[in-house]
Amino acid sequence: MGSLQQIVLPALDQLSPPGLALVEELDKVLLVQLRDGRKIIGTLCSFDQFANLVLSDAKERIIIGEQYAEVPLGLHIVRGENVVLLGELDAAREPPAGLLLVSEAAIKQAQRAEHEADKIKGTLRARFDFLDDT
Repeated sequence: MGSLQQIVLPALDQLSPPGLALVEELDKVLLVQLRDGRKIIGTLCSFDQFANLVLSDAKERIIIGEQYAEVPLGLHIVRGENVVLLGELDAAREPPAGLLLVSEAAIKQAQRAEHEADKIKGTLRARFDFLDDT
């Protein structure tokens, strides 16, 4: 049998007070993942006690397959309840490896095609759903 490892938690006086974690991210370029799956990139200008974020020079990064595009949003406010995760963007790893930058029009077309394909899959599943009842 494997041995159990002891987890050492930091002392309370070593933890940052609530709200200070975002202070350390001010004026940094962040990638924010939203509940609906969208990815927003921008410089964190401000935030409040609800983790609502104000991002400057924001853009939405849309990734479809091996392609991606960045749609400019300008100054953008993100409600804290919609944030799944956020983190500083590593400039050394930008642009993303293995992805091809395409125009906004091309990515929107690919997005529509993907949406239509998902709709067809859903329709087919619904038609064959009776097979699961046997």
